[in-house]
Amino acid sequence: MHGLLQGAWAVLLCGPVLVASVAATVFVVRRRALVSTGSGATGSAPEGGDQLFWDLFLGACVALPALLIPALVSPWAGLVLAGAAAASGVAAYRGSPRFLAWRNARREERQRLSAHQAAGVRHDELMRRWRRYELDPACSIDYPALTDVRLPETSALIKAMRTADQLRTATHKGYPDAVGSLAASLAAAERAAGIPAGLPAEQAG
Repeated sequence: MHGLLQGAWAVLLCGPVLVASVAATVFVVRRRALVSTGSGATGSAPEGGDQLFWDLFLGACVALPALLIPALVSPWAGLVLAGAAAASGVAAYRGSPRFLAWRNARREERQRLSAHQAAGVRHDELMRRWRRYELDPACSIDYPALTDVRLPETSALIKAMRTADQLRTATHKGYPDAVGSLAASLAAAERAAGIPAGLPAEQAG
């Protein structure tokens, strides 16, 4: 009875440590393998081998004591923990690709939202610049080409505006590129109208 209690306590105390260390080690090794495979890296084999050794060594420094100590206290506890360690390793190995894909998707989504917000700020600045030519009487008189859609540069600018507005409403991933095209189209229309490059709209009139 006393040995059974000792084994139970050993499992409770060492089990979480063993399971976590095995799962973490397998995950780290699996992640490095997936990253190196995805990037196609071939020139860093010695460094990769050294890193693999240290990953396994550090994992073993935690996992082996967590397994051997309970096994010395109670053989059945060692068997239970060995099975738990094997299960956690298999689970980490199989689940690593899905977890890494989910994490990469989250990171890409955050980057996309950040790029979309930055594009929105630039879009607003471009539209304020354009409205100056449209609404300011002095600018309209001095540079009528900016509102003449018969000109190819102005026509392209209007189309770029429409595209950027549509993609902004839909939170489309192509929105930043559309804003970039809008900026280029506005600059081209300004050049065609004879506005010096880099001249602010408030000074154009």
